[in-house]
Amino acid sequence: MRCHEVDYKIIGESLQIVEVELDPGEKVIAEAGMMNYMEDGINFETKMGDGSDPDQGFMGKLFSAGKRMVTGESLFMTHFANEGQGKKCVAFAAPYPGSIVPLNLAELGEQVICQKDAFLCAALGTKVEIAFSKKIGAGFFGGEGFILQKLQGDGMAFMQAGGTVVRKELNNETIRVDTGCLVGFTEGVEYDIEMVKGLKSMIFGGEGLWLATLKGTGSVWIQSLPFSRLADRILASAPASGGSEKGED
Repeated sequence: MRCHEVDYKIIGESLQIVEVELDPGEKVIAEAGMMNYMEDGINFETKMGDGSDPDQGFMGKLFSAGKRMVTGESLFMTHFANEGQGKKCVAFAAPYPGSIVPLNLAELGEQVICQKDAFLCAALGTKVEIAFSKKIGAGFFGGEGFILQKLQGDGMAFMQAGGTVVRKELNNETIRVDTGCLVGFTEGVEYDIEMVKGLKSMIFGGEGLWLATLKGTGSVWIQSLPFSRLADRILASAPASGGSEKGED
């Protein structure tokens, strides 16, 4: 097994935490700022890169970090290691209300494509890299659908998603999803972005101008409440933005 073999448990129902249990010497990587708590014996270090290729040179790490910077992600990832005696735990949580999706990459074809903000943490050895949409023009106009992340490995990885998560299994089938509601999909599923048909639907539909089309055989994860949608509603309701100000009784 290339990735470290970690145990975990997910705590909570809708505002979840994933607690990862590490044996001595085991490590887990995470996006910066996602750690919730850690037990004595866990030490962390901020590094450039995911650590999946120990022999990767400085220029290779710099190139990978540069791609992350272009997409608005942090240049660095945090590596948490159990340097104590016995099993120790470190926990991670999403920065917004939602669910955590565990991914056993060994059972999912060793690869999952997800939205660029979906990755939370993974066992050391998991490769986390940026993947761009094949149709660049459609990607620019499709908003969230342009930039994706690719998770590769044979261990555990975890995605974060807003609201409730639905897993759909496609068997040579097609499903259309709002670009913001798509969380991730497995290899074997083709991804594209298409414009909504009909001028009336574009103007009055309220569903956006673009849809993500997923076709093939594999798994698709869909979130009920993208953070961008929640943020839009909060901003629209703020008194400074013209929303109504309601006092507390």
